[in-house]
Amino acid sequence: MSRVFAYTRVSTGQQTSDNQVLEIETAGFRLEPRRVIAETVSGSTAAMEREGFRRLMDRLEGDDVLVVTKLDRLGRNAMDVRATVERLAEMNVRVHCLALGGVDLTSPAGKMTMSVIAAVAEFERDLLVERTQAGLSRAKAQGKKLGRPQSLTDEQQAAVRQRRGEGASLGQLAKEYGVSRSLIQRASQTA
Repeated sequence: MSRVFAYTRVSTGQQTSDNQVLEIETAGFRLEPRRVIAETVSGSTAAMEREGFRRLMDRLEGDDVLVVTKLDRLGRNAMDVRATVERLAEMNVRVHCLALGGVDLTSPAGKMTMSVIAAVAEFERDLLVERTQAGLSRAKAQGKKLGRPQSLTDEQQAAVRQRRGEGASLGQLAKEYGVSRSLIQRASQTA
């Protein structure tokens, strides 16, 4: 017989997950209090990085049902939600999302829904990359220097090369300039 688990999540301590539990019960799912996992954590935290969700994963077995009110309870990142649902499907755990009409996300219709969501997420990510590249190109064209600031000025790098040529050790120079030995080595090799 299938066991029903509910995963509820709120973002702040001022919020309560009571409405999510009520919504799940109103949808016809019979919940035992010990199978309701309530967590207060940001949705931007990946599901498997959440303590409560990890404990839930340890309790779930094949043929169990996991119910959430909305997909964003599992995560705000569509790729993370998809990976979580796929992992649950591999465990033979059905995932029902009430906001999507109670569809089982591990069923063929649910998989199609997840594919559409993943395609939209990939499109959004591609747009973000495109906007970022355009912004970087614009900044470069305006003569702005991009990337991390140099740890050593050009003059310091020249001094490091000269001192290395005179036999100064990497460790000695690293300590003197307050940088890593590998940075001193790289500065020694540039001309």
